[in-house]
Amino acid sequence: MLVDSPTEPSAETAPAPPRRRAVRAAGLVLSLAVLVLVALASIAVGAKELSLEQVWHGLFQDSGTYGDVVVGERLSRTVLGLLVGAALGLAGAVLQALTRNPLADPGLLGINAGASAAVVTAITFFGVTSLNGYVWFAFAGAAVVGVLVFLLGGSRGATPVRLALAGTAISAALYGYLQAVMITDEAALGTMRFWTVGSLASATSDIIWQVLPFLVAGTVLALALARPLNAMAMGDDTARALGAHLNRTRALAMAAATVLCGAATAACGPIVFVGLMVPHVVRSFTGPDLRWILPYATVLSPVLLLGADVVGRMVARPAELQVGIVTAILGGPVFIFLVRRRRTAQL
Repeated sequence: MLVDSPTEPSAETAPAPPRRRAVRAAGLVLSLAVLVLVALASIAVGAKELSLEQVWHGLFQDSGTYGDVVVGERLSRTVLGLLVGAALGLAGAVLQALTRNPLADPGLLGINAGASAAVVTAITFFGVTSLNGYVWFAFAGAAVVGVLVFLLGGSRGATPVRLALAGTAISAALYGYLQAVMITDEAALGTMRFWTVGSLASATSDIIWQVLPFLVAGTVLALALARPLNAMAMGDDTARALGAHLNRTRALAMAAATVLCGAATAACGPIVFVGLMVPHVVRSFTGPDLRWILPYATVLSPVLLLGADVVGRMVARPAELQVGIVTAILGGPVFIFLVRRRRTAQL
């Protein structure tokens, strides 16, 4: 496991020069503009070819076929992609700060595994087959595992290494349970085969409204933790000297990551690498200050997720590749590159 050593205090607490702050702010505005363009592309492009005129009519004038495709399917899909992408990016950034591991992602603490295990349990033992039904099981599973990881990681005495080890152990056990259940239950295997890939294709306004309160609450909490997590990055002793409440900050960070990952996974299934790649890339040009990493990750993660979803809809027309497959294809080489670059930097 790769764990960062504490950084120097000046790297976290020294205010950036005004010019650098202006550049970062301008970059954030540019990132928002890119996000708007990608969101528009997500509405305009799909497995079914429509002209821009047809898309316009579908959005604002037509309640028939075009309206069903553009508003009923693509708009809901785009909105859910925006919300889930932001949640995964924020959760990844918080977990990387919490574990002091820049290669951490939401799966490190077992949250995705908890959601998946709850869904397969709902399908196999309770006969739940609709997304509206098992979305709550997925969220509950993620929440239970988040609490369990925190308790096994030491609760009040939790450390980054203990949390990561507890999450890894629980993930291994839950994935073993998943495989055992799906092998013995063909119905569960058929449903889980689609859900575990990670997809925005089942997006509906009902799903969006169900997960929206959790995503908003998790986002607000994560953004509010930027300063105390900055202090903790300098080491526990320094953080205490600066007045940070370590146990409370760790508990709140775990809660924020669990709520964000749980709601995102419940809505779309486990989507990998978004929470890993975007915060890591953002850190390369913002520096280690979470007051900038978190907002940038919130904006750029949906860019990656929606961009991958658009690519998946274009490359296999009239069918489509699910977004979880596309992000995995993109994320594998990027992860290898990040690990190799990190090892080279440590030599």
